[in-house]
Amino acid sequence: MAPDLNSTKDLFVFLGKSVFSVLEDMVFTLIPKPQKNVAGEIVLITGAGSGLGRLLALKFASLGSVLVLWDINKEGTEETCEMAQAAGATRVYAYTCDCSQREEVYRVADQVKREVGDVSILINNAGIVTGKNFLDCPDELIEKSFDVNFKAHLWTYKAFLPAMIANDHGHLVCISSSAGLTGVNGLADYCASKFAAFGFAEAVFAETVAQKHMGIKTTIVCPLLINTGMFEGCTTKFPSLLPVLEPEYAVRKIVDAILQEKVYLYIPRVLYFLVFLKRILVLGPSFRELYIAPEKAWKPEEVR
Repeated sequence: MAPDLNSTKDLFVFLGKSVFSVLEDMVFTLIPKPQKNVAGEIVLITGAGSGLGRLLALKFASLGSVLVLWDINKEGTEETCEMAQAAGATRVYAYTCDCSQREEVYRVADQVKREVGDVSILINNAGIVTGKNFLDCPDELIEKSFDVNFKAHLWTYKAFLPAMIANDHGHLVCISSSAGLTGVNGLADYCASKFAAFGFAEAVFAETVAQKHMGIKTTIVCPLLINTGMFEGCTTKFPSLLPVLEPEYAVRKIVDAILQEKVYLYIPRVLYFLVFLKRILVLGPSFRELYIAPEKAWKPEEVR
């Protein structure tokens, strides 16, 4: 009986979130929602050396934020730094950091605190994908997927959340994925790591609310495929319904969600409905076969 009650409870919680999100979108489509001012806020972006991370940096540069750029690729991070300065940022700090290494995250985080100050907006964006069937994926690549896509979030939260709580001011942003909502063929390790990232971010959000840290905001982002180097060559079976997202569009939606302090952002919006169907009809992953992978396997790379 207990499992049935738990399932019913989970279902109603999800339905409540979905209905709230849809209603919120409908209301604020007609009535613009106030956006917070992030000028002067210290924004740390992981995976900032290319792709989505770079575009996020450029957007926050135009909003007057202080930028802290992390990436394993030193050359890419420095290039993003120069681009951000050209876009109007007056304070940009670039650091080489392998987010999969806990001690390195802590070391560079301490350096940031000394040289820049307390991070007030943390965007965990760095990610890798192997694109191999589970049994074909080497153990070390599976471990790397979890280290970058999930465990890095643990270490960055540990490093920067205490100051946010002390200041009663901060914003935690998790760039998860639609693959963190449902299983996808050929992406078992990636899905597992993104499910973990989503669950972790949601659990910490619940903790901050329960502990009445109302100044700490959370935004969890689940986009479909984004046309960056990470998923180059991928399509969907129904591009009119589930289009591959252009990076500029995805960044605009993500930044708007952060400025509006939305907790959940699924893009495109049809994902809300598909996940709803998955839960209601118990059909298993309702869009597990909608991805079409390129003929060659993806190369692991720390970009989004």
